[in-house]
Amino acid sequence: MQIISSKITKKQLTQNHLSYFKTMVKAVVDIEEEIIAIDAELHSDLEELLLDNGSKQKDLWGINLYPLQGKKDFIEYTSFINIRPSQDNYSMEIEDKAMRGKIENIVEKLINHDS
Repeated sequence: MQIISSKITKKQLTQNHLSYFKTMVKAVVDIEEEIIAIDAELHSDLEELLLDNGSKQKDLWGINLYPLQGKKDFIEYTSFINIRPSQDNYSMEIEDKAMRGKIENIVEKLINHDS
């Protein structure tokens, strides 16, 4: 598990973080701190890592990254940790389009998909 706070390349993501799955890297994004925890078997493990490092639960959202896919299919907004009725998200999928946009911007800021 690792917390990313500065830019890495898609090549680094592929070479170093496909530890648990052959084509996918689980990630949790802290939308307030604009950091990403990556590379664990469960989103909840990444969530715990970020909480232990000072993140707030309400700011954490689970995603999956597919570094072997094109940019269009790079991010999947699905995780059990996203089920939170208190924040108007009733499914594993992040339903709010603005939230998805914010997450996409953070991912683009920290992972250079073109390299």
